[in-house]
Amino acid sequence: MEIDETPVQPAALEPQLILTEEAQYYLQKAGEWAYFLGIIGFILSGLILLIALFIGTILSAISQFQPNNSGMNPAAMGGMLTVVYGLIAVFYFFFSLYIYQFGNRIKKGIVFSNTEEITLALSKLKSFFKLWGISTIVIMGLYALIIVFAIIGGAAGMMGR
Repeated sequence: MEIDETPVQPAALEPQLILTEEAQYYLQKAGEWAYFLGIIGFILSGLILLIALFIGTILSAISQFQPNNSGMNPAAMGGMLTVVYGLIAVFYFFFSLYIYQFGNRIKKGIVFSNTEEITLALSKLKSFFKLWGISTIVIMGLYALIIVFAIIGGAAGMMGR
């Protein structure tokens, strides 16, 4: 029979994190800017989505004014660009959503001294930075692949001469 010798600290003696007035002010101001940036992000996401929906029509209209002897048909790229811009709009929407939720919750939490609301706000900020970090890793991986394929393509081109 084993005896657990881990000392148990009473709940009243556990260390508490206390935010100073200055820290609360900084969080409040950060929340205001985050709220603003979230709203602007929603608007830009909507505009990007509108562009995604109409890019095919725009490129079709442009292709009517170009002679047929050009190497690439802009109308053929419309579907692909619609998908790409749509994905960018969705991606940007989630960045905006997390930063908006942080701003909204942190403002309420500070004004009403609500620890639960501040905790939820900080969880949204964590989600924002987690999304940013994962996105950065993915983009760096894509850059690495592009560089590798460019080197392979350049080497193959040099050997073909």
